[in-house]
Amino acid sequence: MRVAAIGDLHCRTTSQGEMRRLLDGVDDQAEVLLLAGDLTNLGLTEEMQVLLDDLGHLQVPKIAVTGNHDHEMDQSERLVAMMREAGVTVLDADVVEVGGVGFAGTKGFCGGFDGQRLQPFGERLIKDFIHASVREVERFEQALAALDAPRRVALLHYSPISATLHGEHPEIYPFLGFSLLAEALDRHGVDVAVHGHSHYGSLEGITPGGIPVHNVSHYVRRRHGKSAYAVFDV
Repeated sequence: MRVAAIGDLHCRTTSQGEMRRLLDGVDDQAEVLLLAGDLTNLGLTEEMQVLLDDLGHLQVPKIAVTGNHDHEMDQSERLVAMMREAGVTVLDADVVEVGGVGFAGTKGFCGGFDGQRLQPFGERLIKDFIHASVREVERFEQALAALDAPRRVALLHYSPISATLHGEHPEIYPFLGFSLLAEALDRHGVDVAVHGHSHYGSLEGITPGGIPVHNVSHYVRRRHGKSAYAVFDV
């Protein structure tokens, strides 16, 4: 299957037609489109409606996860409902199969990477923060375990590895992803993982277990001279 993926659309109320231009040609180049979060800029229903109007012309199945911007106004449940009403499959630590390919997706969360991971020690706020990240990983791992397809793709907003963040200020790495997501990927195995969220990172990396990871933020892709969306075969 040929899969297209893009992240960080940041659709605004004034973005009419812009999303259509960013995704021009997807129907011809791919059999499914992945949307890796931050679909809206401020999490407004009006922004989501603009995006859905622009997505409406695409015939390929669309699979999405939310991003942090989609939660800004505490209307994420309504945004998800709008997407589902428009025929977009939204994954929240669950799975879907399209054409024999299984997709597991979740937003993910932050906390850092490997030996620099923030630990649940000290103030209750820090403990709550990391426990929230760990719970998100646990939910994602359950989704990965439920995948029952010969080819499998993981869709995230936050990054599971630090390699696709190179180009960002190292000080903000802990807020861009969480390496326990990569550990979950390696335990259960997928063919490829994609994420967004990092606007100034790098295009590709691999998990410690060898799973390819693509940063599909269209800001990163444009800076590297690529098309707004990635296309790859699974």
